[in-house]
Amino acid sequence: MDVILPYIWAFVVGGLFCVIAQILIDKTKLTPARILVTYVVAGVILGGCGIYKHLIDFAGAGASTPLTGFGYLIAQGVREEVDKIGLLGALTGGIGAAAAGIAAALIFGLLVALCFRDKRKQ
Repeated sequence: MDVILPYIWAFVVGGLFCVIAQILIDKTKLTPARILVTYVVAGVILGGCGIYKHLIDFAGAGASTPLTGFGYLIAQGVREEVDKIGLLGALTGGIGAAAAGIAAALIFGLLVALCFRDKRKQ
């Protein structure tokens, strides 16, 4: 049971993020884009306060994979770069920390765009 429990918690926490987003879509007039930005900003704020690290330690990929995890990654990168090079790190740390994920998204997006044709409405 100890082997499968981390997977269950990852599923539950990741699912809760999805449930909250779906409730916001259904019950408010917020657009999905605004909800996504809210999730990233929440991850930055919780990461900056040191709270989100505990959630990642508890839920693993269930907390690090959603957009809140991306916000946490940005906050963590900024904190590390500010410690290394000073205030200039506030401008470079977030991009440096998230560079691999951003590059992967761009490369996979390009590959999909090259492999498939769009279907324009007539």
